[in-house]
Amino acid sequence: MTVGKKKSKQVRRETLNLPAAKFFTKVNRLKKLQRAIARLTPSWQACIPLAAIIVLVWGYAAVAQTAPAPTTEEQLASLKVGMDTMWVMVAGMLVFFMNAGFGMLETGFCRQKNAVNVLSKNLIVFALSTIAFWAIGFGLMFSNGNDFIGSSGFFLWNVADNSPATGEAYQGIFESLNWTGVPLNAKFFFQLVFAGTAATIVSGAVAERIKFLEFLIFCLLLVGIAYPITGHWIWGGGWLADAGFWDFAGSTVVHSVGGWAALMGAAFLGPRLGKYRDGDTVAMPGHNMSIATLGCLILWLGWFGFNPGSTMAVDPNAIAHIAITTNTAGAFGGVAATITAWLYLGKPDLSMIINGILAGLVGVTASCAWINVPNSAIIGTIAGIMVVFAVTFFDNLKIDDPVGATSVHLVCGIWGTLAVGLFADGPTTGLYTAGPAAGLLLGGGFGQLWAQLVGIISVGGMTVLLSTIFWLALKALLGIRVSALEEAEGLDIGEHGMEAYTGFVKETSLDNRSETSYGGYGGGSGGKTSKL
Repeated sequence: MTVGKKKSKQVRRETLNLPAAKFFTKVNRLKKLQRAIARLTPSWQACIPLAAIIVLVWGYAAVAQTAPAPTTEEQLASLKVGMDTMWVMVAGMLVFFMNAGFGMLETGFCRQKNAVNVLSKNLIVFALSTIAFWAIGFGLMFSNGNDFIGSSGFFLWNVADNSPATGEAYQGIFESLNWTGVPLNAKFFFQLVFAGTAATIVSGAVAERIKFLEFLIFCLLLVGIAYPITGHWIWGGGWLADAGFWDFAGSTVVHSVGGWAALMGAAFLGPRLGKYRDGDTVAMPGHNMSIATLGCLILWLGWFGFNPGSTMAVDPNAIAHIAITTNTAGAFGGVAATITAWLYLGKPDLSMIINGILAGLVGVTASCAWINVPNSAIIGTIAGIMVVFAVTFFDNLKIDDPVGATSVHLVCGIWGTLAVGLFADGPTTGLYTAGPAAGLLLGGGFGQLWAQLVGIISVGGMTVLLSTIFWLALKALLGIRVSALEEAEGLDIGEHGMEAYTGFVKETSLDNRSETSYGGYGGGSGGKTSKL
């Protein structure tokens, strides 16, 4: 051994502060360990680092246990907040998925040459709704203010809020939401998807002839201003809530508001070219009823987040009850619309079956938590019958709604809101302890029905007023309707410069008369030309 190596070993021994014999013993053990590891298979060698990590984590956990353990009550409270938050988020995601349903439904009910335009509107509208509701809508709707409007919480920036505290323990600016024990961001997300639904309703009623940019501007105004104002009256602790008006999941707050806005848009736009001729309603068949049917099924699924999710808490009995009343109404609505269309129009029109199911779902949305299952069947049946006649009613008024949005969401939203005043069981029956008084048909008198009627008129009047202002301002400043040539060619080319079905033959004639197809009054699936 050279002198340099001896000095090197001496330095290492001094550095380690170990006697020479002990030092060499440890080195020999280390070498034996290395040789033993080398003899192991690669699989066993790979397990050694994993074992070391487990030992380290185990040791850390053992040290962490020295901190005071939470009490059983604290653990249960934390678990409840976690479960409630998970339920609210999952339900909100189901409602968000309804955007896909609306996109499929509206695209299928419209003509091939406008498919890209309809899909684009349904896709971008939720993005715009997110921005508008985050910036101003949520604050206007739910923050503390007065009986007519919220006054703070814009952009959700640096707001006072100690959610998930509830009741008297809550301290913040969103007292109208202090009944649900979930974080503020969960509250915002769930309410956001509802706001987006209201905007999406408008898309179908104004389809195939509205300018793209002007529609986007209107949606920003609707979600940022009109929807939150009337929503504050009901869900934000405003004057309608004080007056005893009840709407569990949004027959008025969401569907009627979207329906009123859609109605005004369709009226100011005017009908599609060739839709009404010499007093006749001319059928304009939708191009893909398969996609429309898929959209209906997606919406039906999404309603199990829309209605049961409005509990905003994991209450097994309430969630199950609401799911059954919701499904029952949708099923009876579909069957009732099928029979009605068969008798009234001569054929079991698929578009009427679709809109009948949606009508039943909309009709039960306001009352789903406060009625029994048999009454949900009655509500759905009446909604399914009403939607068939509502479509022909709007056609007689020359209001062109390609997908039947006003018939489904406005007419059946009004009916569903009135149904609370007719069929609510009352808080003494055991179904609920806080909610509407018993309805007229269950011995409760006219009190609850009157409150519901006041709410319908008030919300309808305000939405019509604001929507009229928005539509007329856009019409005067920018124009809201595409040219006749662009409408004939299709909005896919004129507005987007592309086609949904490149290479396929498409209809570009202004005369869309069809003498051989049937039905279609609800969504444009066909329609024997007839004078209604």
